[in-house]
Amino acid sequence: MTGARDAGGFRWTLVTGILILTCLIPAAGFAQEPAARPDSGSRTSQSPTKTAPEPPLPEVPKTVLSWETGAGRSYIIPALEIIAYEFALNWYDRNYLADKQLYRTDGNTFWKHLTDSKWVIDDDQFKVNQFLHPYGGTVYYGLARSAGLNFWESFLYTAVGSFLWEIGGETTTPSINDQISTTLGGSFLGEPLFRMANLLLERGGGTPGFWRELGAAIISPPTGFNRLVFGNRFDAIFPSHDPAIYTRLQLGGTITTSSHNVSDTVRPHGSTADFSLAYGLPGKPGYTYTRPFDYFDFHVTAVSANTIESIDTRGLLKGTTYSPSESSRGIWGLYGSYDYISPQVFRVSTAALSLGTTWQWWYSRDVALQGTFLGGTGYGAAGSIRHSGERDYHYGVSPQALLNLRLIFGDRAMADMTGREYYITGLLSPEPNGYESILRGDASFTLRVFGRHGLAVRYVLSHRDARYPNVAYRDQTVGSLYLVYVFLGHAGFGGVEWRNVDAN
Repeated sequence: MTGARDAGGFRWTLVTGILILTCLIPAAGFAQEPAARPDSGSRTSQSPTKTAPEPPLPEVPKTVLSWETGAGRSYIIPALEIIAYEFALNWYDRNYLADKQLYRTDGNTFWKHLTDSKWVIDDDQFKVNQFLHPYGGTVYYGLARSAGLNFWESFLYTAVGSFLWEIGGETTTPSINDQISTTLGGSFLGEPLFRMANLLLERGGGTPGFWRELGAAIISPPTGFNRLVFGNRFDAIFPSHDPAIYTRLQLGGTITTSSHNVSDTVRPHGSTADFSLAYGLPGKPGYTYTRPFDYFDFHVTAVSANTIESIDTRGLLKGTTYSPSESSRGIWGLYGSYDYISPQVFRVSTAALSLGTTWQWWYSRDVALQGTFLGGTGYGAAGSIRHSGERDYHYGVSPQALLNLRLIFGDRAMADMTGREYYITGLLSPEPNGYESILRGDASFTLRVFGRHGLAVRYVLSHRDARYPNVAYRDQTVGSLYLVYVFLGHAGFGGVEWRNVDAN
């Protein structure tokens, strides 16, 4: 989805749900139960003889949606939903955005883009290309996924939905980077949102009530939409298979901020909110990794100075388990990831495929080490916020690596560290004679005070080294120290216990 949205960018996100409801409510008719047939055995008062009543018609069993067998799924409904969504979005853009002409498409522009256009790397705002496009991709993905399709089928629907918009949604030349970020980012972000929404529906037990349905719809609007509009056609809950889960919510403020070679608009103080969820941690007896994203990690940070500072997901696409000793368990294989990081002074975002592993090792009776190591390549963008005489950000093939370690001290304390490195090359880039190297480090120490409540000290460091002609900011660093309140999930610090279970 190319096009400058400027101040309307976030408004586009807010109206997404309203547009879907407005355009697709008529489809609710497809969810109606069959009307009861009249009794063919009724008779008039002139009937000279009595006839035996006909036996009742057998009830047609309801087809229950199942992601395991494929029963009850629909390929047609999400296809129509995606097309209707794109028509609605185009209608809104061509009537209410400042650059209306960019969206005045017709049959001629569609045919020209399909047959004659050379795909390009566009110049839209960073947040539009790297955040709003992937989030828009979660709409395509979620509509297909919540209609019963599996991960790879929903991935294909996301790719086709993005392609149709690039060809027919705007008058500008189709964009390569939009196709990549919408498809990969939309799928790698959409699956965790879909899983978390269904986890909320599942964990309460029984039929979900209003508040759980509302919460699931906020997490994954397409899932909530299909459950609302199609009723019992798509009301089955995706089976989680009871994964080991770790959740953490942090709320606090900045103690101090240090920076180097940045603009004077950096805010040294402010508030922060941070949420993490790990789904399918290795080691739980009986849990398997047969479906994409049976293990995933989701993390989002919001700050008062910059709204969404970071959002990142990583999930196991294809892999298997291993157990090198009685005290260690792990998984390894191919991971998919989507990262968006914007720490006031610069930005980086990628969608990538990586090889790696996630594991847990019991060092002693009460001390455990959890970790993830990934190395791979994606396609992404990076650049400074403030610039002079340089392009705002740069695209390129992006080798990257991640190391996450979490040292758990029983139920009392935890040390957590995550390091990420991105190398935005000049390969497949409009600026082939340069590169950017970005490092993001996040470390915290948490002490449980009582129950699920704790306190933590957290330090976040971001560093960018750019090597492009005429770059105003080449070597940038910003570091922030936070004091935060921590609310833990029911699993505490998330250590997975299998030793006693195996012994039994």
